Amino acid sequence: MTAATTETLIRRYYDAFNAGDVDAMLECVTDDVIHDVNQGERRLGRERFHAFCARMAHHYKERLTGITVLTNADGTRAAAEFNVEGEYLQSETGLPPATGQRYGLPGGTFFVVRDGKIARVTTYYNLTDWIMQVSGEPS
Repeated sequence: MTAATTETLIRRYYDAFNAGDVDAMLECVTDDVIHDVNQGERRLGRERFHAFCARMAHHYKERLTGITVLTNADGTRAAAEFNVEGEYLQSETGLPPATGQRYGLPGGTFFVVRDGKIARVTTYYNLTDWIMQVSGEPS
């Protein structure tokens, strides 16, 4: 891998995300992908990653903008910073009720890349800010 090929892989992953194409996202990850989200449990493997993506698509409609990708020299690590523009479609257990609220917040992801595929995805965002936005509370 090189930094350039890793950046292309990460951008392909986010293009698939923005298109709502979970199958194309899955093509970018290893069979044993590790998926970590702040405020959530670690998911291991493509099946669990796929289930997470399907659940997210049911509850939220999101688009990432302003994506900046950074990579290390050998292409084994990458990071991306972006803005999330979303709509809360269906209520999720333990979260405020969904009524189609729109939200926007910054986010970031760290990646490990192995053999031309993403082997780890670790995403961070401010859950408290999101809850305040969908609850209509002032920030």
